[in-house]
Amino acid sequence: MTDTLDGFAPLVAIQPLLAELAARAAEMEEARRLPADLARKMAETGVFRMVTPKRYGGFEASPRQIVGTIEAISAVNASAGWCTMIAATTALNAAYMAPDAAAEIYADPLTITGGVFAPMGKAIVEGDGYRVSGRWQWGSGSANCSWLCGGCTVWENGEMKRLASGAPEMRMMVFPASDASLHDTWHVMGLKGTGSGDFEVRDMFVPRGRSVSLISDAPREQGRLFKFPSFGLLALGVSAVALGNCRGALDAFVALATVKKSQGSAKTLAERQTVQAAYADGEAKWRAARAYLMAEIDRVWEIAGRPKPIPVEARTDLRLACTHMTRTGADICRTLYDLGGGSALFESSDLQRRFRDAHAITQHIVTAPATYELIGRIRFGLPTDAGML
Repeated sequence: MTDTLDGFAPLVAIQPLLAELAARAAEMEEARRLPADLARKMAETGVFRMVTPKRYGGFEASPRQIVGTIEAISAVNASAGWCTMIAATTALNAAYMAPDAAAEIYADPLTITGGVFAPMGKAIVEGDGYRVSGRWQWGSGSANCSWLCGGCTVWENGEMKRLASGAPEMRMMVFPASDASLHDTWHVMGLKGTGSGDFEVRDMFVPRGRSVSLISDAPREQGRLFKFPSFGLLALGVSAVALGNCRGALDAFVALATVKKSQGSAKTLAERQTVQAAYADGEAKWRAARAYLMAEIDRVWEIAGRPKPIPVEARTDLRLACTHMTRTGADICRTLYDLGGGSALFESSDLQRRFRDAHAITQHIVTAPATYELIGRIRFGLPTDAGML
């Protein structure tokens, strides 16, 4: 079963803003963050509320709609697409949170949330909540957020709490961004405009109702989207940025190849047979990886509509498609960068930015090379903790 994107409100609303997002890509790289005025304009379109439950005024969109919208933004500006992905998927917390806490955070339609799942913090049980300290890396878009969340290991009576499996208990703590310190650590090669610096809190009390576990908690919301694998949804977001960024690279190369001539040649790049073949190969690989990704989205979305839980096999196949799209996109961008020659080296070239962004995207843990190892273990029938699928 597929879901059409026709008329999807955030995708329609973002269209007039795409030209500005493209024009301000260099500005974002220079600032190393999404400018506040752009963040506000994007929030007004609703793209940050695609995953937010309808109960709190969100769209509770289908995975295809989420991917299609992030893809469209990333095709013009991958850093803006990444910030969209983070803000949208972080709102998944609302489906797990105590309703009064979720309403406090998400009732404002312009709320922007962000955060980091990795358990870089420590939460000590204290009364009806936790005493939290931690410093988290990769806080994309934090400067524009009104609320942040950080993953923590949970401690009680001086000992780390563990799940029945023996794994550490981990929970995300949600807190006002104004209570966190932001550290300017984002000096990187790719996705430079995402503002993914560190944020830190010390000795902060977080009520239990503002803590969630995407592993051990059950969602309070019953919508189909919240039965979809939570980490699969995050992986979809990452791969959607890769999908759009690669599309942008292919289009940028066409624009370059139709006018550029190599030194000593009367032919444009587009008139050279080797370039024609390499470009067509890249186009085919992009379309194939996209089709594979969409097929797995449709398959898992259909299963999510059934009463039974989504099996590990289906969750595994979804993650494989996400990882394949992300890494295929990087391979294509590298080839196009090579074909662009010396022109692609300059900061004024869209190809060099696409190349850098593509390889930054591959570093996210949900689509990193280790994902193949996880999937391989499951496919071989070896004992594997599939909680992160």
